[in-house]
Amino acid sequence: MDAIEKLIAKDAIRDLAARYMRGQDRLDRELQMGTFWPDSTTDYGIFAGSGPDFVAFAQDLLTEHLANQHLIGQHLIEFDEDNADIAYGEVYFYAFHRILEDGAPFDMTICGRYIDRYERREGEWRFAHRSEVNDWARKEPAADAFLATDLADALPGFHSMEDRSYRREWLRTA
Repeated sequence: MDAIEKLIAKDAIRDLAARYMRGQDRLDRELQMGTFWPDSTTDYGIFAGSGPDFVAFAQDLLTEHLANQHLIGQHLIEFDEDNADIAYGEVYFYAFHRILEDGAPFDMTICGRYIDRYERREGEWRFAHRSEVNDWARKEPAADAFLATDLADALPGFHSMEDRSYRREWLRTA
């Protein structure tokens, strides 16, 4: 694999990671499912199994949340020395979850890394294995009531596919 092919492959793998996160945050089951090969494996500690089974688990779990936002940071991608269709990655993440506990909103933040194996099949990169390791976390009462007062006129994001980012017709003419 030459340098240009590596750059193209890395861009496709970074896009894969972004689609995975968008699928989680917007509860887009189909989008997230399309990031895993059907025979992929996962190990998140709280869940170990196939990639498709993880998507079902995560989508069901996150439906109970009021909001989610996953930010991904540095992304190290290294290609297998013997097979150009296999790559390995480490991706840092910052995950925000708005949850309810006893009827009160709480903010749960989890930060860590994904440890991945990517495989290219018929020209497409997807996860063959994904593990999540957590480096730190915290949970505290929500403290953003000013969104309803000071920022009441701001455009809201939605924890669903109703989010503005899915409204291409609106964006086309905005």
